[in-house]
Parts: sequence; structure tokens; C-alpha cells
Amino acid sequence: MRSVDTMDFGKVVKDQRRIMGLSLSDLSSKLKVTKGYLSRLESGKSMPSVEMVKKLARLLKLDSTQLGILAGYLPSDVESILYANPVTAPAILRERFGEYAKQAEDLPKRTIEDISALSKVKSLYELANADCFKWLEERRSNTVHAIVTDPPYGLKEYTAKEKAKLRTGNGGVWRIPPSLDGYERSPLPRFTVLDQEEKGELRRFFFEWAQKAMNVLVPGGHIFIATNPLLSHLVYDAIEKAGFEKRGEIIRLVQTLRGGDRPKNAHREFSNVTVMPRSCWEPWGLFRKPCDGRVQDNLRKWKTGGLRRISREQPFCDVIKSSPTRATEREIAPHPSLKPQSFMRQIVRAALPLGEGVILDPFMGAGSTIAAACSLGYRSIGVESDPEFYRIAVRAIPKLAGIPSNGANASVAYSDDVSQEELFAVG
Repeated sequence: MRSVDTMDFGKVVKDQRRIMGLSLSDLSSKLKVTKGYLSRLESGKSMPSVEMVKKLARLLKLDSTQLGILAGYLPSDVESILYANPVTAPAILRERFGEYAKQAEDLPKRTIEDISALSKVKSLYELANADCFKWLEERRSNTVHAIVTDPPYGLKEYTAKEKAKLRTGNGGVWRIPPSLDGYERSPLPRFTVLDQEEKGELRRFFFEWAQKAMNVLVPGGHIFIATNPLLSHLVYDAIEKAGFEKRGEIIRLVQTLRGGDRPKNAHREFSNVTVMPRSCWEPWGLFRKPCDGRVQDNLRKWKTGGLRRISREQPFCDVIKSSPTRATEREIAPHPSLKPQSFMRQIVRAALPLGEGVILDPFMGAGSTIAAACSLGYRSIGVESDPEFYRIAVRAIPKLAGIPSNGANASVAYSDDVSQEELFAVG
């Protein structure tokens, strides 16, 4: 069975709200959410949680099961029938449930694996196609327990102009690599050189963002933020000025094709010169909102303040060995800056010290953070302003979350990646 487009869900909610004579303000007040969030639900730009579906159904006097199906959630009894009887499911549903049979007959192309993954995963997260600055302004204070994100730190790369060049293959600040053995390689952002005015704008961007993030994070909540060696000092300074405590850096050891080039248009003349070192690591800044009292007090009250250990014997460490993102993941989620699940699952796991709370990715991209949270059973929220990337994330998250882990270690997705436990083995 297909997942029904959330636009259908939004239309039902909007029509029923109007039938009952409720304004957006009326319903948002009853639900204790902002008008902006409710408007995005009705327009299909946000995906509701299971709890929100139930609340809406109760207030609008709608059938919660049918409303849940419109939002993409399958009842457990329907899912079990589909899973156990992929061929005869339509007939069984017709006999037992009636109204579900038409949907099962009309939608034969979706596999049972897709159904199962979607149903189990979607209850853990919410998505919003929105500007994260506005979204953060509308979010209630102290409702997010950690932020894990890979923002457009160069800023130039993700302007509308440069994204258009990326999507048409014209390059711009994006380097479009030539095909290799018939395989089209993914575009990579160039090392953009920012002038002083652009650096100032970058500082202002992250200072304003960090102020808004400070409001939604609970005391002791951490930010894990990806950057690069050229710009990290600007990003870190802005976040500290907003009131966060710098708690270190996570070093992702990864060999990429960035850097190591000879002088442009003079590579033969200066064949022994490298303009920049080949990039073999990626820094992730680690920051914490000040705790409410002692760390132990903060952990008891807010479930935050520290990082989740790998085991009783092994603490979380600040170096993670990581492969580049695999082709299989890029096929699922074709985003130019997609991070691999093998890496994301390790830092997302560490972000909630007691395994409780909500992870936020305000620059979601194709959803790798949200997928990693789902694979760990964490609740999460993803916000993405670009409609195309948002649509990719909606489709990709359940599939990325379903990538198998490496044996008993649920943080690692591939056998040739090295977990921290293996990299820093005790004894």
C-alpha cells in the first residue's frame, strides 16, 4: 500500500476545521501549537506525529484510524495482514475491514518491505518544509534535547542561484566531476573563498541561528554541528557569543577528493605544489546550553547535560573513522552533502545521554540525521527550506533508517567502517 500524500491529510483537516467553524487561531490554541505549524500541516509542508494525528482527530471529531492513514500511518492490524499475505491481502482486507480493500487493490506496486519500514519508522519523527529561523521562532521553549545538523556553512553553495546551477549541471561554485567508468559521480562544493563582508554575514547568520536554538533547547542540550577547517572558527565564535559552551570537536576521519590540487592553470609549471592540503578530516563542533545546576541535577530534570557512553567501560570519544557516503545511500537520497549512516548513527546516539528526548535537525537536507535517529529508536524533528530536498527526505528517511547495522553494534552500518569501540578498544 502506498503512503498517501500528506496534502490529502491537510485538506481533510482544513475542510473539517472550517465545517466546525474554527479558525486557525482557535484550533492552534486548543492543540497548544503555533498557527504557523498548523498552517504547514494543512498545506502539506509538515508531517504530523502520531500523537498530533490523534489530537486532531479527537478535536475535529474525525476517525483517528482513517486520518492516520491519510498521514501515512498504517494500523498494526492492517500492516500485519499486508506483511503476512502480500498476494491475497486485498481480498482479506475487503472481508475484514472493507474500506481498506480499495486502497490495497489500487496500490500494488509498493513492496511489503516498504510498507513495514514506513509504518514502523514514521511514528518517530516529524518533518517540516520551512525556513528554520521562522520555525525556531514558533517553537516553544525547552522542547528539544539535542541538535545534530550539517548546515550550509559556505552559504554561497545553497543560494537559489547556485542550487539552480547544481541541478542543471552548470557548475557555478559546485564542481561537477566527470564520469568515471560510466558512473556519474556526485557534485561537490568547491572551497569557496569568502571576502570580509561575506565572513561577517556568515558570523551574523550563525549568531542569530544560535540565539534561536538556545531558546528551543533544554538546559544541558548539545549541538553537534558540521563545518570545515576553513570556516569552523567563524561558526564556533558565533555560537559561543550566543551563550553556548564549547565542549570540544568531533573529528570525522574521512578521505575525500577535496583539496590537494596544483595551482589552477599552472599545474604543469608548479607540479610539486599543492594549493591546499588534501582533506582527510571533517570537524563537528560540540556545544552545550548551560546546565540547570549540577550535571547530575540537569540529567535528572532534563535528561541532558552529558553524552551517552558507548558502553559502561567505553566513553564516547572525539574521533570517528568514517568512509565517504556509499553509492547505495546516495541513490536513496541524492543530496550533494549527504552524510553516511555509519557516521551519523554514532553521533546521534551520543547526543541523548539517557536515550530519551527529541533530536532536531534544522538543516535536514535529505534526512540523514532523522534516519539515524529512527534507526536508534529516538524521536526527532527535521526542518528543510528547500522543497526538492524536503521531498527527497520524505521518501528517503525510512529507507536510510532500514540500512542494516553491523552485527551487535547498532551504531555502525557497514562492516568495513570502524566504530569508536573498535578504534579505542579498552585493554
